[in-house]
Amino acid sequence: MPSPLAEQLRPQSLDEYIGQEHLVGQGAILRSSIESGNIPSMILWGPPGVGKTTLAHIISQTLNREFYTLSAVSSGVKDVRQVINSAKMFGGSAILFIDEIHRFSKSQQDSLLGAVEKGIITLIGATTENPSFEVISPLLSRCQVYILKPLEANHLHELAQRAIRKMEEPFKITIELKEEEALFRISGGDARKLYNALELYVYQEKVNKKKVVITNKRMQQIIQENLAMYDKQGEMHYDIISAFIKSLRGSDPNGAVYWLARMVEAGEDPKFIARRMLILASEDIGNANPNALLLANTCFDAISKIGWPESRIILSQTAIYLATSPKSNSAYAAINDAQALVKKTGNLPVPLHLRNAPTGLMKDIGYGKDYKYAHSYEGNFTELEFLPNEISGTRIYGPGKNRREEEIRKKLQKLWKDKYNY
Repeated sequence: MPSPLAEQLRPQSLDEYIGQEHLVGQGAILRSSIESGNIPSMILWGPPGVGKTTLAHIISQTLNREFYTLSAVSSGVKDVRQVINSAKMFGGSAILFIDEIHRFSKSQQDSLLGAVEKGIITLIGATTENPSFEVISPLLSRCQVYILKPLEANHLHELAQRAIRKMEEPFKITIELKEEEALFRISGGDARKLYNALELYVYQEKVNKKKVVITNKRMQQIIQENLAMYDKQGEMHYDIISAFIKSLRGSDPNGAVYWLARMVEAGEDPKFIARRMLILASEDIGNANPNALLLANTCFDAISKIGWPESRIILSQTAIYLATSPKSNSAYAAINDAQALVKKTGNLPVPLHLRNAPTGLMKDIGYGKDYKYAHSYEGNFTELEFLPNEISGTRIYGPGKNRREEEIRKKLQKLWKDKYNY
């Protein structure tokens, strides 16, 4: 039986690799390291199907190094030690790739420390989770973190054409990608999902045909009818967490608890669920109900202390609370707008009156001059310019339309009058 299409099409070199140009394009930082033959231990962080495992294999092949691979799902400290002992004979040239390194416990990660520090192995860890939360600090400090981005439409189009060329000859058919929107939407930027969908489509449609035409309607129909086959890597996990978060954001506690139950029954990591709720509490609720962030954080702490299955009750309580809370994305929008403004305007100088003046010379040239200490004024407020002159009066934070932030808006109107147009 032939290997899956995704495996057949796995790139063997950087020139065949699609996507992640910021890392492996000509002159990019990781490509330069690989070409120099001197790579650091690293964590590859990004969504599923964007090429983390493939990139690790390409690195080992390009450098012609001994390559070990472990899965954090099925490996333990004993397996790590066996690899380290074997790697010692290669004088520091061996690479150890650990898939889903975020699933390694603290003790398992501790077992890697000495070998990474002494250069016995070069570690490449792959994770879909933020390594700041999931990788212990001593190990993280010894690794370079590279962020891999979701594949874009041009990448997916190129992958689809590769897959079509690969399937046409053995099946002795012509394949026309007439419509690609459904295929791209189903893949969600995941190369493996795209290949699975194309392979399934062609297998279904090639019977007694010389030409297979791929359309949006038929693609959607085939995937729905064969969901179990399509999701053979179990990546529906990401679709379910997406449905859960969207239910919370959409203020539906029924949908939220249903998708929570689906994850509970599937054996999902409770911390994974709690962490997503912690992000949502700030991104989608924010100052409409600041207690949401406190409860979500307490939930994360509580499930670390309470065993399973009781933790599911804490997750349920938190999910219902978040779903029924008033919603606002004003904090999320504010930091996005502020970052966009910084990128547009560059490093504007800090106004002199806002600068610290620890030396006499700094005071003489105006540092701190005309600064007004808010607590010296009635109501702990006096009008002062806190932005660089070039962007004075720019409103970055826009209060959401909810009871609490309406109060904030009125307060800001009273304090700042017409300055920020609140």
